[in-house]
Amino acid sequence: MRTEIENALAVLKRGGIILYPTDTVWGIGCDATHPDAIDRIYKLKQRAESKSMVCLVNDFKMLNQFVEDIPEVAYDILKYAAKPTTIIYDDPIRVSENIIASDNTLAIRVVQDDFCKQLCRKFRRPIVSTSANISGQKTPGSFSEISKEILYGVDYIVDLNRTGKSEKPSAIIKLSKDGHVKIIRE
Repeated sequence: MRTEIENALAVLKRGGIILYPTDTVWGIGCDATHPDAIDRIYKLKQRAESKSMVCLVNDFKMLNQFVEDIPEVAYDILKYAAKPTTIIYDDPIRVSENIIASDNTLAIRVVQDDFCKQLCRKFRRPIVSTSANISGQKTPGSFSEISKEILYGVDYIVDLNRTGKSEKPSAIIKLSKDGHVKIIRE
């Protein structure tokens, strides 16, 4: 795993995009502070820029570096969540503008997967994580279901967990600064 982390880091640091296993499904990722890399993912996925993507961080400390004001309830939700949970936060900071939604929000997941956790920790910036499919197509349930278009469109494919089934996508909860909680996906 160490070699895969180092290889993925090298690609992320030069503004490239990776295909990697996450704590949910296979993801396409890049540096969430690099606008050109983010644009490449939008183009590869044939996805409108108006649809934002998820970012991964390794812990609460990193989360605090990229969200202006985290509602206290977020910590409880994440602490007691039974499955990977992505939270949409108001007022993200220090990330590329083209990953921020038009309502000034950003979806961020504190990952539990060991590979992703170590990759985020060593990279020291959020990593984009969007499902490894063309927009509108079915999310691949395993590595073998990822289209050739995606496989050939990335700069590096992490050589881990290629034979197993992917987990289901994460739960998504939108938390507003005013305390409003909205479940987007269970």
